Amino acid sequence: MIEEIAANLYKIELPLPRNLLKSVNCYLIKGSEQSLLVDTGMNEIECLEALRVALQRLTVDLNKTDFFITHLHLDHIGLVSELATSNSKIYFNKKESFLLKRADFWTHAAYPAVRISGFDKDEFDHVKEMFPENRYGPRADTVFYVLSEGNDIKIDDGCLTCIETPGHSPGHLCLYDATKKLLFSGDHLLGDITPNISGLDFFFDGEDNPLKKYLESLEKVYGLEVCLVLPGHRPPFHNHRKRIHELQRHHEMRAREILSILEDEDGLTAYEIAARMTWEINGPWTDFPPAQKWFAAGEAFAHLLYFLNKGEVRKQTGEGVWCYFL
Repeated sequence: MIEEIAANLYKIELPLPRNLLKSVNCYLIKGSEQSLLVDTGMNEIECLEALRVALQRLTVDLNKTDFFITHLHLDHIGLVSELATSNSKIYFNKKESFLLKRADFWTHAAYPAVRISGFDKDEFDHVKEMFPENRYGPRADTVFYVLSEGNDIKIDDGCLTCIETPGHSPGHLCLYDATKKLLFSGDHLLGDITPNISGLDFFFDGEDNPLKKYLESLEKVYGLEVCLVLPGHRPPFHNHRKRIHELQRHHEMRAREILSILEDEDGLTAYEIAARMTWEINGPWTDFPPAQKWFAAGEAFAHLLYFLNKGEVRKQTGEGVWCYFL
């Protein structure tokens, strides 16, 4: 589905089959000489066909199109290798471009945290089967043009500035148009769902406090003058500061809930704490799909790492598993 946001700016909504998010947004900035596509969707045939139809309707020449990828999650980067030509630049962040080059991506990115958190290995294997290595992501030979904080991308007379917003992923980037007051927020800011901040992703890479990084990134974006946020999922929205306050309150409530759980029963793993938390899925924890358990345990783990760094909880290690106490 194509929606014209402004002159030469289009939102392209792509389906995410067999995914709880249902769809992902790509954004096309159409230039007179060179266009820019922000994110690409997952490497699934349904995504590819929908995106090709949209680009054809918008008369986009891929030989004159560059790509900006907000972060490494497969629903945002998956199709870039299929679409980019030898004339294209693929803008990406340094940290995640390094991570994607690892052939042992899942093993080193997730297995250590799975053991530490007490996540059930059979359930993790089920999650891993949903996202097998090298199937949905870019090809290993994909060349990235690395950008960092403050770097600019120029299109015609416009200028887009990179804002580093780690938290949802280790190297997440937003794009900011200061003249038009537009923020391409990826998954850093979402209007009616909460970005997953997980301690299970990339724990091996020293990302031992993703929630702290996310809260700092919220504060950074809060200071920008923004008229419209263009998120990676769901509709664009106004009043980014109001939304930031809501996200901050969400994590404050989660923090209080986790500390309350540990007041009642200490010595729990991140997985066990997640099972006792309140979620927007009906039914008992045992009926949660493994992917939802992964997101839930990851959020609990991120909060616990935050508390550990603040000295509000302590951990005890036994057989490679961390148990938490106030």
